[in-house]
Amino acid sequence: MNRIYLSVMALGSILVLNSGGYAANRAQKENPKPGLFTGAKGEVKLITLDPGHFHAALVQKNKYDQISPEVYVYAPAGNDLNEHLKRIEGYNKRAETPTAWDEKVYTGDDYLEKMVSEKRGNVVVVSGNNRIKCDYIKKSVEAGLNVLADKPMVITADQFPKLEEAFKIAKKKGVLLYDIMTERFSVTSVLQRELSMIPEIFGTLEAGTAEKPAVEMVSVHYFYKNVSGNTLVRPAWFFDVSQQGEGIVDVTTHLVDLVQWEGFPEQVLHKSDIRIIGAKRWPTVLSKEDFTEVTRMEQYPEYLNKAVKDGKLNDFANGEILYRIKGAFAKVTTIWNYKAPDGAGDTHYSMMRGTVANLEIRQGAEERYNPTLTISAAKGVDLTLFAANLEKAVKGFPQSGLSLLRLGDSKWKVVIPEVLKIGHEAHFAQVTAKYLEYLKSGKLPEWEVPNMITKYYTTTSAFKLSKETK
Repeated sequence: MNRIYLSVMALGSILVLNSGGYAANRAQKENPKPGLFTGAKGEVKLITLDPGHFHAALVQKNKYDQISPEVYVYAPAGNDLNEHLKRIEGYNKRAETPTAWDEKVYTGDDYLEKMVSEKRGNVVVVSGNNRIKCDYIKKSVEAGLNVLADKPMVITADQFPKLEEAFKIAKKKGVLLYDIMTERFSVTSVLQRELSMIPEIFGTLEAGTAEKPAVEMVSVHYFYKNVSGNTLVRPAWFFDVSQQGEGIVDVTTHLVDLVQWEGFPEQVLHKSDIRIIGAKRWPTVLSKEDFTEVTRMEQYPEYLNKAVKDGKLNDFANGEILYRIKGAFAKVTTIWNYKAPDGAGDTHYSMMRGTVANLEIRQGAEERYNPTLTISAAKGVDLTLFAANLEKAVKGFPQSGLSLLRLGDSKWKVVIPEVLKIGHEAHFAQVTAKYLEYLKSGKLPEWEVPNMITKYYTTTSAFKLSKETK
C-alpha cells in the first residue's frame, strides 16, 4: 500500500518541480560526458532534430533547472519547422510562467550531418516523420548523443532490427535512448497499476481468453484538436501511413506499453514472451473539407493520391492487436475519428481482470469524458473484508485527497481530487523530469530497454500480420 502512496506523491512532486523557477548556468561552456550528469543547472543541452510533430515542442513547454535555455535545432526549412518555432515562441511570451528558450536554428540540406559533426548539445529530441525516425535515432546514438524520442521509434518490421541495433550502440556508447510514454503519468493509470500490485485487492492477473482478455485497452483520438490553446495544424505527411505509420504501430505503442507496465510491473520482458494471435487494420475516411481544415492545404499532395478514393482520404489510422504476453491474453485497440463530441477529447479505456477484483478505467459520456477508475470485486469474495482492505489502502495516502465512493455491493469508484487530474500536455514535463533523473543516475531501470524492444516487436509484428491477413 505504501507503493500507491509513493507513486501518487511522486506525481505531485513532479508537478511542483515543473512549476518552479528556472535559472540556467550560462557560464558552463562544455557538455558533460555521457553518463556523467550531476544535476547541475544548465548541464543538459537540447538538440531538436527535424521537429515535424507538436510533441517536440511540448518537451519545452516547461522550464527545467537542469536544461540550458539554448536549444540547437537542426531541420529542413519549411512549415514543420515554422510551426515548431511558433509554439516555442508562444511558450516564451505567455503571461503565466513564461519560458526563456533561445532557439539556434540550422536549416541546411546537410542538417543531420551538421548536427552529428557539431554536437552542440548532449540530448537529442526526436519527434517527427516516423519513416526516418529510426535512422535519426541510430545516427544520434552512434555520435554518442543521448536520445529522448517520441513514439513510435519504429513503424515497420523491416526497420525493427535497426532499432535493436541502436539500443546496442547506445549501451556501448554509454548514452540513454528512451521513448516518451506520457500515458504512464495519468493518475488513473498510476492507481490502476498500483492497486493491481496489492494481492488483497486485485489478487493476481487472470490468464483471460481471446473473448475476454486479461487486459483490454482502447484509445480514441481525433484529427482535429487544440494544442496549447490553438487549433493544431497537422502536416500533410501525418496522413500518409508510409511516413506517420498506421494506427497499429503509432498510438497503439502507448497501449502495448501500458499492458507491460501495468500487467507486469518492473519485470524484464522478452520477444519470446509475446505471441501475436490476430491483428487488423481499417481506415478513417476523411472528406476533402476535413483535410483542408486541419492542414490548411487546398489540395492533396501527390503522395496521398494512392489513399484517395472518390475524393475522400482513406487513412489506416485504426488498428487492433490480440496477443498473449507471458501467457495472458491482451487486446489493444486504437481508433481515430475526425472531431470529438462537444466537451470531449482523446479518451482511454482500460480493463485489468484479477482473481479478486477487476480494475476498470472509463472515459465516456457517462463519465463526462473524465477518466474514472472503478474497482469491482469478483464473485465469491468476502465483501466486508475486501471493503476494509480497499478503504485501508486509500487511507494510506492522507495527503493525496483520494477517497472512495461505493456504487453498489461490490463496486467502488476512486474519487480523485482535481489537482491530480492534469492533462496530456503536462505529462510531457513529467516524462522529461523522469528522463533527467535517469541522466543523472547514468542508467535506466534494468527492465526499460528490454521492454521497449519487446513493445516495438509487438507492434511491428502485429502490423506485418495485419497486412498479410485478408
